[in-house]
Amino acid sequence: MSAAVDKGTESAKRAQAFAHLDEAKLGWFHLRAVIVSGVGFFADAYDIFVIGQALPMIYQVYYGPKYISGSYPVGIPGFNNTENIPKTPQNTKVNFNDNYPNGHHMDAWVKASTNWGNMVGQVFFGILGDKLGRKKMYGIELIIMIVCTIGSALCSSMVNGWSVLVLLSIWRFFLGVGIGGDYPMSAVITSEFANVRYRGMMLSAVFAMQGIGIMVGGIVFISTLSAMRSQIQADYTVLDQVWRIALGFGIVPALAAVYFRLTIPETPRFTVDVIGDTNKADSDVAKVLALNSVASVASNWEGDDVATAKVAVKSNTFADFRAHFGQWRNMKVLIGTSYTWFALDVAWYGLSLNQSTVLNLINFNGPAKVSVNGTKITPPVDIADLFYQIAVGNLIIAFAGTVPGYWFCVALIEKLGRKPIQYFGFFVITICLAVLAALWDDIKLQQTQFLVVFTIAQFFFQFGPNTTTFVVPGEVFPTRFRSTGHGISAACGKVGAILGIQAVGPYFTENARIVLIVFAVIMATGGAATWLIPETAGKTLEELSGEDDVIIA
Repeated sequence: MSAAVDKGTESAKRAQAFAHLDEAKLGWFHLRAVIVSGVGFFADAYDIFVIGQALPMIYQVYYGPKYISGSYPVGIPGFNNTENIPKTPQNTKVNFNDNYPNGHHMDAWVKASTNWGNMVGQVFFGILGDKLGRKKMYGIELIIMIVCTIGSALCSSMVNGWSVLVLLSIWRFFLGVGIGGDYPMSAVITSEFANVRYRGMMLSAVFAMQGIGIMVGGIVFISTLSAMRSQIQADYTVLDQVWRIALGFGIVPALAAVYFRLTIPETPRFTVDVIGDTNKADSDVAKVLALNSVASVASNWEGDDVATAKVAVKSNTFADFRAHFGQWRNMKVLIGTSYTWFALDVAWYGLSLNQSTVLNLINFNGPAKVSVNGTKITPPVDIADLFYQIAVGNLIIAFAGTVPGYWFCVALIEKLGRKPIQYFGFFVITICLAVLAALWDDIKLQQTQFLVVFTIAQFFFQFGPNTTTFVVPGEVFPTRFRSTGHGISAACGKVGAILGIQAVGPYFTENARIVLIVFAVIMATGGAATWLIPETAGKTLEELSGEDDVIIA
C-alpha cells in the first residue's frame, strides 16, 4: 500500500472519529467534563474575588491600632453621648488607603497580585498543554492552588521583615499561576470532548461556575461573621480568624476536583493531531461514547494505554506557530480573541475588585454621615455589623446581575450565537457606563436609579463578553495551538485586569466620572474588535481552524 493511500486512510479514520464526537448525543461523559472543569472554575473565581472582602478585615486587624486615633464629639445623633467617645478599631473602620504610604496602590497591588500570576500561568500552562498534552497538565494547576490557598490563609507578618500584605501578595501570585493554568486547560478539554450542537453551552456552563464561586464567597463571609458575631463584638481581632477561614475555604472545591482531573483521559483530538495515533484516538472515542450512556459522574476510565505516533502530523514548534499566525487570516483571529478579552477585563476587574464605591452608593458600606455642630462625620459603628453589612452588599450585587447573566448565556449561546451576544453585551455595557459617567453627580445620590443601571451592566458583562471571550478561544484555533492560543488570549485579558485594578481602580473614589468614561471607551473598542473573530456556533473545530490536512504522511 502506498504512502498516499496510507495517508488517505488515516485521514479518513481521523475524520470519522471526530465526526462521532461532533455528532454524539449530550450524555453523562459530557456532564462529567463540565462538572470536573466547572468545579475548578468555581474555586478559581472564589479565590480571585474573595480577597476584596478579606482585605478590609486585614487592614482593620493589622493597621487599625496604628491609624485609628482621636475621639468622636459630644452629641452625636442617635447616641446622645454627653462625653467624647474614643475612636478604637472596635468602633471605627480604619482608612488604610489614605494613611498607609501609597495605600491606594498597595491595596491595588494585593488585589492584582493574583492576576499577575494568572497571566504567567495562562501562557505557561497553555504552551505546555500543547507540548505535553492536556492530560499531563490537568490537575497540576489545582495542586498549586491548594498549596497556595493554605499558604495564603496561614500567612502573617514577620517579626522583623515583610508585612502580612507583602507575604499575602506573594502567596496569591503563585495561587494565580495555578488559577491561570485552569483557563486554557479547562476550556480546551471541554471543547475537544464536546459535540458541535452543545459545545458553546458546555463551555459557558464551565465558565458560569465563576458566578457561583463569587456568590459562595459572599455566603461564606456572611455565615462566618454571623457565627462569630458576639466574639467580634467583644474583640475586633477575631476578624483575623474570619478572613483566614474565608480564604481557606477555597481548598474545598479544589480538593473535590483534583482526583477527577488527574484521571481524565487525553482528548482524542490531541492524540491524533499532535501525537499522531489514530488507532488510540479511535478506541478512546468509542470509550467516550460508551461512558456517555453510563449514568454516573464518577471517573471510571480504564485501560489508558500510552499513545504513540503512527502517522506524521504537522508539528507545533515555535517556528510552526509563527508560520501559522504569520498569515493574516489566522493572526486577526488571535488579535480579536486577545483584544476583546483585554478590553472586557479592564472594566470587569476594575469594577469587581473595587466595590467600595458601589457599596457606599447602595448604603452597604457603613452608616451614613451625620451632622454634629455643623460638621459631617461618620458615627461610631459596631465593627461586626459593619463587615456583615459589606458581605450582604457584595452578595446583593452578585445576585442582582452577575449570577443570572452567566446562566442566561448558557441557555441562549447556541441559539443566538457567540458574536451577537458579544456585540450586544459590549454595546449595553458601554451605554450603561456612559450613562453613569454623564449623570454621575445626580445618580450617585439616587440609590434605586444607580442600582438599576449598575445591575444591567453587571448582567450584560456575564450575558455578554465575560463569557464569550472565554468560549471563543477554545474553539477557533487548531488543536496543535489551541491551548496556547487560549492561554495567550486569557493572558491579554489579565493585562487588562491589572490595568483596571492598579492603573485605574485607585482613582475610582475621587474621579469616578473619568474612570467610568475610560471604561466606556475601552468597552466600545472591545465591541469593534469583535469583528475580527468568526462565528463559531454550529461548526466543527476542524472547520473553524481550517486544518483538515493535519496528517502529512
